[in-house]
Amino acid sequence: MRERFYVAIEGAIGVGKTTLARLLKDRLRAELLLEVFEANPFLSSFYQDRARYAFQTQIFFLLSRYQQQNNVVRQTLERHALVSDYSFAKDRLFAHLNLAGDELEMYERVHAILARNIPLPDLIVYLRAGTDTLMQRIASRDRPYERAMSRQYIEELRRAYETFFADYNECPVLALDTDALNIVARPEDLDWVAGQIRAALDRQVYQPRLLGGDAGRPLRAASAVQEARRAGAPSAGDLYLAYIQLTDAVGQLGAQVAGVWAAQEQYELQAGNQIEARQRAVQERLPELRERLARSLQQLIEIAQLTGTDLSALC
Repeated sequence: MRERFYVAIEGAIGVGKTTLARLLKDRLRAELLLEVFEANPFLSSFYQDRARYAFQTQIFFLLSRYQQQNNVVRQTLERHALVSDYSFAKDRLFAHLNLAGDELEMYERVHAILARNIPLPDLIVYLRAGTDTLMQRIASRDRPYERAMSRQYIEELRRAYETFFADYNECPVLALDTDALNIVARPEDLDWVAGQIRAALDRQVYQPRLLGGDAGRPLRAASAVQEARRAGAPSAGDLYLAYIQLTDAVGQLGAQVAGVWAAQEQYELQAGNQIEARQRAVQERLPELRERLARSLQQLIEIAQLTGTDLSALC
């Protein structure tokens, strides 16, 4: 993994962005950039009356996020890797959720001017969670200005994130489901997440299909599938589709293997025994490894059948 990179953590309110960013700082040997959202003087009023305070809240966030990122990101990346608990892209997501009409049009004009100067992340880590999970996490941290936040708003926000990142192609996105993860209480969960991020940075995974698909499937593959289906050439289209699915499957297998390597390093530091560390890392991820390997072989066999290749003759 290269020494200097920019990773931004994204997701709905309460999903655990700041917690993960703090924990990744040392794991990835990076500097930390945290959003200063509590400085927004309109935030508490916004959660009580969204319609009245949406524009003031959004413009304040836009300008403060711009100032912070414009001053920090480029300078930091000249010397160190950087992990942030937000991306500049999120501002537009919230604007489209909370603004409309002339206010949204004015916001878009300002945003278009400012966004030109903001460096894009090398990877956005999109943390996903169900509405019940988000509400539980928000309640557990008990921030005063979040107590009036409604379940309906969190559900709208969660859906907005899903829609936004389903179509986002400005930079690579790695989507991770967090409902069953506890990166604070279970070190192995944090190991797995860090391994996924390292693997994504190494292979530059592109946007996953977030709606109705596997979290790790690249949008490039999905787009290629659509193009192949529209092409109207069954043989060439089927072969190309099988190839795209094979590269997708192999990429996911590689991510699992990278996770094993990351876990092995951690276990070896704890136990000092390389063999035991490798066995433990592999055993914990064996079901996922087998599933990804089986999918890769399935796609390879399909390509062999389409091309009339006798794989047994090559063994």
